[in-house]
Amino acid sequence: MSNSRFTALDAARNRVTVSVIKHSEKISEFFGSNVFNKNAMREYLPEDVFTSLMNSIERGEKLDMGIADQVEAGMKNWAIAKGATHYTHWFQPLTGATAEKHDSFFHLSSDGRAMEAFSGSALVQQEPDASSFPNGGIRNTFEARGYTAWDPSSPAFLYESTAGITLCIPTIFVSYTGESLDYKAPLLKSLAYVEKAAVEVCHYFDRNITKVYPTLGVEQEYFLVDAALFNERPDLMMSGRTLIGHGSARGQQLEDHYFGSIPERVQAFMVDLENEAHKLGIPLKTRHNEVAPAQFECAPLFEEINLAVDHNQLLMDIMEKVGRRHNFRVLLHEKPFAGINGSGKHNNWSLATNTGKNLLSPSKNPKSNLQFLTFFVNTIKAFHVHGDLVRASIASASNDHRLGANEAPPAIMSAFLGSQLSSVLDEIEARKFENSESDTKALMKLGVEKLPEIMLDNTDRNRTSPFAFTGNKFELRAVGSSANSASAMTVLNTIVGAQLVEFKKEVDGLLAAGESKEAAIMKVIHRYIIESKAIRFEGNGYSDEWVEEAARRGLPNVKTTPHALDALVTEKAVKLFTQAGVYSERELHARHEIQLEAYTKKIQIEGRILGDMALTQIIPAAIRYQTEVLSNIQMQKNIGLPESAVAAQTGLVNNISTRVNTISGMVHDMVEARKKANNLSDAREMAIAYCEEVKPYFDQIRYEIDKLEQVIDDRYWPLPKYRELLFVK
Repeated sequence: MSNSRFTALDAARNRVTVSVIKHSEKISEFFGSNVFNKNAMREYLPEDVFTSLMNSIERGEKLDMGIADQVEAGMKNWAIAKGATHYTHWFQPLTGATAEKHDSFFHLSSDGRAMEAFSGSALVQQEPDASSFPNGGIRNTFEARGYTAWDPSSPAFLYESTAGITLCIPTIFVSYTGESLDYKAPLLKSLAYVEKAAVEVCHYFDRNITKVYPTLGVEQEYFLVDAALFNERPDLMMSGRTLIGHGSARGQQLEDHYFGSIPERVQAFMVDLENEAHKLGIPLKTRHNEVAPAQFECAPLFEEINLAVDHNQLLMDIMEKVGRRHNFRVLLHEKPFAGINGSGKHNNWSLATNTGKNLLSPSKNPKSNLQFLTFFVNTIKAFHVHGDLVRASIASASNDHRLGANEAPPAIMSAFLGSQLSSVLDEIEARKFENSESDTKALMKLGVEKLPEIMLDNTDRNRTSPFAFTGNKFELRAVGSSANSASAMTVLNTIVGAQLVEFKKEVDGLLAAGESKEAAIMKVIHRYIIESKAIRFEGNGYSDEWVEEAARRGLPNVKTTPHALDALVTEKAVKLFTQAGVYSERELHARHEIQLEAYTKKIQIEGRILGDMALTQIIPAAIRYQTEVLSNIQMQKNIGLPESAVAAQTGLVNNISTRVNTISGMVHDMVEARKKANNLSDAREMAIAYCEEVKPYFDQIRYEIDKLEQVIDDRYWPLPKYRELLFVK
């Protein structure tokens, strides 16, 4: 019989490794060649314009918009010299993907003469339709106006494709009335907020520090599946994950894939990806096999957060483009396959200064270590106070599948510090800190002089912890692989900034009361350590005992997105973000509604795909095979064999009939549950209905289908199986 699955398998098995263009020069010689970076700016901009622009980028000085035309001219000349024909404002709307509208440099002068032109106004601002992107009710169809505005702190770049080269200008996206409609604008606000708060606290220790900027390293996990097999799976094509599929006899249990030899075809993809990334200034450093079969990871060097987020969003676009070139499809879904590891995007966050210091790295200088303790403890305290917001920042329909599984931290927010630092904090906590000089000196000795022994990798790694300190940074492991990291980083920057503001207020109060600076700082740190102790956990985050212990500590365990998102619109959250100037109350409520709607739509899409596959692919395949078995039974009866001779076949027919009827009935019930959910007018109620009334059918239907997969003749099964998706490379 004809089965397109086998045609796809033949194509996948006969793939030839795509050759990759080898660069004759070192990476350092072509790195950033497609970026309008400092070197390009020096070459194409007048010296005074270059200086003014760099002051804005590096020192945070207000940009002189009078130089826009000159920057535009230089940027245009650079881009055209490299073959660009179009330009676009590249932005990050709340769809989760990037967006762009291409305009040609081609222009007609007043006398009809053809020319290339690009005005300063086109560089600074454009006007996409704000009502056509997720906006949470901020923009109606008849109120369509929105603006993209140039972000000079993230350099323009050239995006190459077989169709041509486009100049991409990173921008923010806001509504006509000023509300942010993207991920970048709030991130930039959070960066400004935490910088100001951190610089003021740094001045307790070093007046030479005039700038503090959060840094980020994003580890990106992903799966690769052959394009032909991918195209035979409607669930992968439409939802990014397999909604049905019995587990392969061999999965990851042998633990032989992790850090194993990279398959030749995969390595060609990786090299090609790195070449593309390096030209765009993305500092990819690491590549390796991940734990699950067909799962891999790449990771860059640390960068300033705004640039790191832009680079990760761009990287995901490049991965898709390069993957197609190599006849792969890149799966960025957090849990594309049941029963094996899903994918995350570990966000490694720290704070750096203009003096070259990492504020979360201890040193041999006691004064610096008091500074380290200050930022270290304040970060833990912020995470304790606002863990619910961190949970909300990583919530999505796809990440719900991953959190709490064997490769990801649970939904309970906790922090892992490692035995040495935990011991230091415990010893500080144990001291009775009154007001005497001896107490102050004892605390200083305990909390400061002991730290020089702690080196860079002073902690073990706890993969079950959502927020782990790993020597000189905090690793937020709970971010999903498909997510825009800006969401979590905006929250983290804001909560740490707010905590530092509160810390300075308390220390200044003690200073005004006559305390010495060191005593005041240690007194506040001592109290913060006690108040935030509940968030610290060094054990197994997957254990049932931790769930019980977390409940006793008062730590919430919010497992689903619709409930996790409630944290965005609490009175506490509104106060936090409005005082920080990161979100207005209207923006918070809009984002809450947008994310609820996104959750509902994703579950709705999955339900439709699952129902369609069950009714139009699985049940027909089961019936075809059942018909063949019935024919066999009849032939055996025709030659006079007794019923006992066909007992196995009869049992198989009954098994198939039972499961087909069960699947059909559950698909009907799921559709009815969707209809009821769709009649709800409130976005939160609808999301909860999809979560609690519709989504449970998925696993039930899948169970029955996966049982059919185990008994139906392989020739009849229409979908590529797990063993094929995961092991055909």
